[in-house]
Amino acid sequence: MHMQLIDSFRIPFSTLMSYIPVIATIVTTFFSIVLARATLRYVESTDKGLALAREEFEREWNPDLHIKMERVSNTEAQLIVTNLGKTSVLLQLLQLRKLTHATPFERCRLNDPLVGGLTWTQEMGKRLLACTGYEFEGPIAAAMTFYAAGRMYRTDWFRSQIVVREGRIVSLEPSNMPTRRVRQVERKGQQDRRREFVQDVAAGAAPEKEAAKPEEKSFGAGA
Repeated sequence: MHMQLIDSFRIPFSTLMSYIPVIATIVTTFFSIVLARATLRYVESTDKGLALAREEFEREWNPDLHIKMERVSNTEAQLIVTNLGKTSVLLQLLQLRKLTHATPFERCRLNDPLVGGLTWTQEMGKRLLACTGYEFEGPIAAAMTFYAAGRMYRTDWFRSQIVVREGRIVSLEPSNMPTRRVRQVERKGQQDRRREFVQDVAAGAAPEKEAAKPEEKSFGAGA
């Protein structure tokens, strides 16, 4: 009885050999799925690592300026610009304005370098009084445009509370810090305004000679 049961469960060798490729395919597919998931996790972790490294690099080398206005005397004030970043910058334009006006009232063109970690000072008493007038009490803002790593940037408006009485600076205190970091200034049509350092002189003279030929022909016909 037991021998009959054993004989009934026996599998032919040829049938077993035919199942081996199917089993191998299933095992290969399983391990391929496991390797694919592991590769995707590795790629995600690598992307996160690169993003963190890029963010850290930008934080360390992104230009960042801080502007502060201080009262020196009744007629004089000092502007202090501190480079908080590691990158050296080239100061180009200082703008002053009242917050009640949309456009800057006073502009001062500069060409002064500022190394990272250092400060730049300038007396701005006359410009401040020209911006505020003889009597004024309220907020005044200053912004700086500068070059860094071949690109032009502009800071946000740094505000200060100023009180001017009879043309004299009574008080000048910083009110708050800007909410945005420096941003790059994008110029529209910058490529169209670029000068060509090499010009073809012969190309400009050739059309003039061609234009002169019809005049010679008409002159000969008239003669």
